[in-house]
Amino acid sequence: MTDDSQNLTADAAHSSDRDLWPAMARGWRCKCPKCGSGPLLHSYLKVNESCTVCREEFFHHQADDGPAYLTILIVGHIMAPLLLFCFTMWRPEPLTLFTIFAVGCVGLSLYLLPRLKGAIVGFQWARHMHGF
Repeated sequence: MTDDSQNLTADAAHSSDRDLWPAMARGWRCKCPKCGSGPLLHSYLKVNESCTVCREEFFHHQADDGPAYLTILIVGHIMAPLLLFCFTMWRPEPLTLFTIFAVGCVGLSLYLLPRLKGAIVGFQWARHMHGF
């Protein structure tokens, strides 16, 4: 075997030892992507230095702007058609419509942001990315 083929098989074995979807699902629940028990985040969006249960290190994982972009994308794709539907069906007063959808957008954004950050950290952990 050549050195290149040995490196490729070592890289393939290294990347396949962590399952992607379970790690992302655990991250979505804001739990450690390795054990699923310890908390991943503290103070809403800060990633813990390490897991309190399995001692997996997280200090090097950074999601940067990814969760914010995904949150805007998801909230926009949910709320814009819903806004159009509500406006054409019931024709509510503009202030009423604005109030309902502003609260809905803020609430959905606050719900999704930490979960998407956890999923991105779970993705990074599963792929051995160690941040960017």
